Amino acid sequence: MVRKLDVVAIGNAIVDIIAPSDDAFLDRVNIKKGAMELIDGARASLLEGKMVSPVASCGGSAANTVVGLSNLGGNCGFIGKVKNDVAGEQFKSSMKELNIIFETPPSTEGAPTAKCLIFVTPDAQRSMNTFLGASTELQPLDLSKELIGLSKILYLEGYLWDPPNAKRAFLEAINIAKESKTKVALSLSDAFCVDRYRSEFLDLIEKHVDILFGNETEILSLYQTKSFDEAVQLVQKDCDVVALTRDARGSVVVENNNFFEIKPQKVSKVIDTTGAGDLYAAGFLYGISRDMDIRQCGKLGGLAASQIITQFGARPETSLAPLIDRVTKTD
Repeated sequence: MVRKLDVVAIGNAIVDIIAPSDDAFLDRVNIKKGAMELIDGARASLLEGKMVSPVASCGGSAANTVVGLSNLGGNCGFIGKVKNDVAGEQFKSSMKELNIIFETPPSTEGAPTAKCLIFVTPDAQRSMNTFLGASTELQPLDLSKELIGLSKILYLEGYLWDPPNAKRAFLEAINIAKESKTKVALSLSDAFCVDRYRSEFLDLIEKHVDILFGNETEILSLYQTKSFDEAVQLVQKDCDVVALTRDARGSVVVENNNFFEIKPQKVSKVIDTTGAGDLYAAGFLYGISRDMDIRQCGKLGGLAASQIITQFGARPETSLAPLIDRVTKTD
């Protein structure tokens, strides 16, 4: 089969609205600095009204990853639920501008399109307030069997394991991928997700996942250990390809029990850490889809992540493509 797409991602379709802030403001409106909090529609409207010079773009973890992939030159699709409202049209238009296939039918009833209100303080910490809205209403009927079948890799966002209908869509997408010999990649997304669904995630990883993404906190939670080295030894038994980020210490990548440490990239000034993990996954998946070796994939992921944190927001402001040459010419 000729694969026309590198990656199709399934995740929460969220409009990110990002604005600068300071600690005093966060205290006034009772936002926990550096955390992600789920909020209702009324709270979302209140906080959005207090934003100064906000910037809106298509967002959500998996969406950020395919945006990064597209910027690198990858051919991508996205499956996620919006409503036929203004924010939903913003999301759809944003994906179209980036040449990402997005054909999931919008809902006509129920909750509005999801929004994530992100306040970034001068120390580059981002405090996220997420109203999930219509994104949780994804169901198996929303899947495109053709789109998944045309892709080399199906990338799944762990956040979507919460809503029952989305979980069913998740599992159906995996079945479609296996039938069409499309590789399955999973992001653990958040340590709180892992805490809630540890046994289910472990079963999923062992039986269905070909490529696993996580950070140090998430992998320690998954295997309930305080030792990162022990967690790496355990995950090698469950999954062939693993990429684990460690913030300023770089990352660790594993392939068929071969373990490699990827050195961190030097960054002159960190502006905003929004999307660092998502862009790491973008670089790594681009490398996998183009048959780079595992170390090159990890290095490209690190380069993409290091570039995104020098700007405001999770959408690259300049082309990431030159990073590919930096990897292939030096390795």
